[in-house]
Amino acid sequence: MLNRLLSSPKTSAFLFGPRGTGKSTWLKAQGPRGISYDLLDAQKALRFAKEPGLLYRELAGEKPGTWVILDEIQKVPALLDDVHRLMEEKRLRFLMSGSSARKLRRGAANLLGGRAIQLGLFPLVSRELGNLFHVERAMRYGTLPMSWQSEDPGTFLRGYAQTYLQEEVKSEALTRQLGGFARFLEVAARQNGQVTNVSNIARDALVARTTVQGFFEILIDTLMGYWLPAWKLKRSTKQIAHPKFYFFDPGVCRALMERAAYPVQPEERGFLLESLVLNELRAYLSYHRLHYPLFFWRSPDDVEVDILFETKKGYLALEIKSSPRWDERFGKGLTRVREEMGTKVKCLGVFLGDRDLKTPHGDVWTLSHFLTRLWNGELIE
Repeated sequence: MLNRLLSSPKTSAFLFGPRGTGKSTWLKAQGPRGISYDLLDAQKALRFAKEPGLLYRELAGEKPGTWVILDEIQKVPALLDDVHRLMEEKRLRFLMSGSSARKLRRGAANLLGGRAIQLGLFPLVSRELGNLFHVERAMRYGTLPMSWQSEDPGTFLRGYAQTYLQEEVKSEALTRQLGGFARFLEVAARQNGQVTNVSNIARDALVARTTVQGFFEILIDTLMGYWLPAWKLKRSTKQIAHPKFYFFDPGVCRALMERAAYPVQPEERGFLLESLVLNELRAYLSYHRLHYPLFFWRSPDDVEVDILFETKKGYLALEIKSSPRWDERFGKGLTRVREEMGTKVKCLGVFLGDRDLKTPHGDVWTLSHFLTRLWNGELIE
């Protein structure tokens, strides 16, 4: 079993992560020791749902500081009322896992009013995989633990996509829109990493524009993907581009567009590698409790940089290319962003070559060098 980089919390926390990232395994292997409730057990979940206050009665006699683990808390959102009372009155500590905050917000709108921190668990990252990490496999099949360990990852991913579709449709009462939701998932997956045009997606998926917006909300709430907005220096600045949507795992994205059985094609590689690097960055920032929002940068005449974000020491701009050779034209966006923002921005290219390069627009690192520097803490502070 691989040791995960997420450290156990000292205070009460929600642990969120997409289904299949290994939350239950992490809780058992690396989480705090305490009283545990597995709410995937239908009988247990039903018992708590039928008897409000039961959790409080069961735990009211425990010593202050005792840990209580509630796995898949979204199965019984009403338990948050008891959790709140036990935290306030008995000083118990809770670690609550889930793959969606959607039902929790509906059942207890403020998620305990900030009394519990929020942690995230991601698919396996390069540092966790170590020498097992292989970029071509990661782009094709992603890095979900069961996908990575499977002898037939394509079949696993197809099952994962189908299970997600069925369970989310069922849990969100979308039964009448099953076909529309399925079409939307495929269209959205095929546009992974591209500027999102809701109207075009609605047309291709044969559903209303407002329906597409609701479907994207479900993907966000169930942690299946995230928005990468366009950078703007001031809040008052007019947004120059729609955001991009990325799925949380390249393998799941390919399964949703029914490509899991096939090798990665040239037209896929760029977006899949961007997804991979973005997910490594998001995991690093989350595991190190660094709250630096990520953006892409685009000029009014459509010159673009894949990732731009601000750290304590300035800005970092990244241009990611899946080519084994770095062409000078790849640095056009980096040159422009430096012209616009000055020397306070560090420009860096990342590619699939064998050796680092020095170029007029900045350093260009191999993917392995970039990932090593990232997880060594040498890139972001």
